[in-house]
Amino acid sequence: MIPTGLIQNILLWFGMYLIVSLSLNMEYGYGGIPNFGKAISVIVGAVVAGGIMTRILMAIYGVKGGIGGFSTATSVVSDKVTAIVQHNPLFGLLLFLATIALAIVLGCIVGALFILPSARLREDYLAITLLAISETFTMICYYDQPIIGGYYGVSVPDILGFLQGSNRFLFFTAIILVIAFITYVFFERLLNTPYGRLLKAMRENEDVIRVYGRDIMKVRMMTMAVGSGVAAIVGVLLSYFTLSVQANSFMITGRTLWTFYPFLIILLGGAGNNRGVVAGTFIFVTVMEVIDFYKSSIVATLNLPVEAVWLEYILFGVMMLLILYYKPEGLIPEKPIITAPIKKAYETRKVVLRGLRKEE
Repeated sequence: MIPTGLIQNILLWFGMYLIVSLSLNMEYGYGGIPNFGKAISVIVGAVVAGGIMTRILMAIYGVKGGIGGFSTATSVVSDKVTAIVQHNPLFGLLLFLATIALAIVLGCIVGALFILPSARLREDYLAITLLAISETFTMICYYDQPIIGGYYGVSVPDILGFLQGSNRFLFFTAIILVIAFITYVFFERLLNTPYGRLLKAMRENEDVIRVYGRDIMKVRMMTMAVGSGVAAIVGVLLSYFTLSVQANSFMITGRTLWTFYPFLIILLGGAGNNRGVVAGTFIFVTVMEVIDFYKSSIVATLNLPVEAVWLEYILFGVMMLLILYYKPEGLIPEKPIITAPIKKAYETRKVVLRGLRKEE
């Protein structure tokens, strides 16, 4: 029998990774932008929840905290706000929505600025530059304590303070899945428009786009702004779920969890295909949670010469190599876009061919 906790973890992380992977799929799968600094979008959401919104609450409730006492001050204001939410759940909902809205706006701004190096860089050099910018931003958040508490981190209020234990976990998981579903519908509708076809054309041949009078830089900035704004939501969700923002967690595993893993998901499911991303996310998260749940038993049973903590990274590294070698198009390959005029042309062609066959 499958443990209940394992199923709950799969659903929780499926929702979070689906949001990030769908946004990366628009940037890389559709637009061809090698965003190896995807983690910066998630960190921006965490900074909004732990650094900006917490300071706003501190100003409202008169909680003082200097540079050295910022982490302590966030604990005080978080306790005050959580106590209010326990008696007024609507306040927690409004705080949550306000934080998400602010994270989306700031994420869009950061994403638009983040892609500016692409004016002079392409492909591999752009990917390395974006990764370097993301790592630099992470290090600044880690070593500059006033941003989000540095190594010590900061506390955030419990927006579901009126719920306890497993009820809180289930309710938060439901919220994440609803947001993930809205994100999927949003990208499905957005990318099945002329804008989606423009992104694929830019991915295949930028010169063709320029010939038709499109500004490549504006298209890239718009794409990165939307993708980063959506991914910033995950930073907010992660912060309010764990009730804290820890810069050291982003410093240690940020690039793996929020850059490498989303790329692996897209390659597994199929780039340029939202349904493939959904399938890839579910398979990836299921494998990840099963490995994490049973890693000690797996290492002991197979007598592997590695520590259990490294098993996940080793297996996923091998998985990416196998996908790139044997199945680079993913489980659900990208299909050509059939617009209404193309569909009409196909039908006309069928009619003409039938008429020719009858004449013969």
